[in-house]
Amino acid sequence: MNVSIIGTGYVGLSTGVGFAIKGNNVICMDVDSKKVDEINSGIAPIYEPGLEDALKDVLSKGRLRATTDIKEAVHNTEISFISVGTPSKEDGSIDLKFIKSVAKDIGKALKDKEKYHVIVVKSTVVPGTTENIVLPLIEEHSGKKAGKDFGIAMNPEFLREGKALEDFLNPDRIVIGGIDKDSCNVVRDLYKNFNAPIMVTNPRTAEMIKYTNNAFLATKISFANEIGNICKQLKIDTYEVFKGVSMDHRISPHFFNAGVGFGGSCFPKDVKALVAKAKEVGREAKILKDVIKVNESQRRIIVEMLENRLGSVKGKRIAVLGLAFKPDSDDIRESPAIDIIGMLKNKHAIVCAYDPKAMENMKRVHGDIEYAKSAKEALKDSDACLILTDWEEFKKLSKDDFELMRGKVIIEGRRVLSKEKGIEFEGICW
Repeated sequence: MNVSIIGTGYVGLSTGVGFAIKGNNVICMDVDSKKVDEINSGIAPIYEPGLEDALKDVLSKGRLRATTDIKEAVHNTEISFISVGTPSKEDGSIDLKFIKSVAKDIGKALKDKEKYHVIVVKSTVVPGTTENIVLPLIEEHSGKKAGKDFGIAMNPEFLREGKALEDFLNPDRIVIGGIDKDSCNVVRDLYKNFNAPIMVTNPRTAEMIKYTNNAFLATKISFANEIGNICKQLKIDTYEVFKGVSMDHRISPHFFNAGVGFGGSCFPKDVKALVAKAKEVGREAKILKDVIKVNESQRRIIVEMLENRLGSVKGKRIAVLGLAFKPDSDDIRESPAIDIIGMLKNKHAIVCAYDPKAMENMKRVHGDIEYAKSAKEALKDSDACLILTDWEEFKKLSKDDFELMRGKVIIEGRRVLSKEKGIEFEGICW
């Protein structure tokens, strides 16, 4: 099938490359000409394990190309996926400006296209967006009728950054929310060679499935952190507690890793958006509000622990290992490291940070701190160390590496280190 992907971020590019791997002809469209040139040259504009090699492979086979021309993308394909950002407004509600802009542009592109075309919303949007905003805008700017001249569907993504391409090619399930059978059938046909159960529903239910999915996983993390904070005071290993809890067949062991909290482009934004949507319809999402509060408090707790150990961080050299919100990614969006470094700066600490992939992105936020070329360089002559991302290379650090520190205060936010190596450290929740 001929497929176009509008937006080439983590989701869009992984989706485009994934569909190309599955044998489809893909056009990736983005307004950023630099991104488009990079993609056509086989350079992934984002870091995602395996993505660049896969991109080069599908380019060599002629299955994918990129363009800045949305009309070209729409006219040369049968189905278009909207995969643009949906950032948060100051009140936590979703900002749909990019969705609206793309819907208008697709409508204009469809105006003089004769053949039936299906538009699929892949971006995470609150329930009602596809039917009440995207559909009317496309109708208005195309002069055509949804359900007759073009189809509309919602197909949420369930991709983990760092595992996006792997998750796309091997999904747990595929959810298709269409306005009618024809819309659903076109999307279903595109996924015919995927080995996963397909659920067909309406657009607003598909939208709610995505939000509920992320809200539940975020809740599990905050729940684990709350239990972890209690266990810390009782001198109980919270990881051992959750090992026992997760042996219950009704409870999955995933997302019970207590620590410094969640970040990224999805969980914080989506939970806040769902809280705002609940308020809009006259309901208070009490549990979800607390999920956010617990998550934010973990960032303060690790700084308080540091102050308790050092007395004061003023003038102290603090090594911060890990800036990305998770390993195998260069994404710092809502990363705990952003707030933690900000707190350290406000307390006049000297921060030296290191991350294998995310330092250039963090420099745009905290350009006035030191950045090391390696973990060892960051540790050298530091008074304390905070570990905020569970990169594999941090797990390989030895006792000798930490002997480079001037002080011996090591606070773990991600359960990376092992005391079997003789390294003395304190965990945030253990």
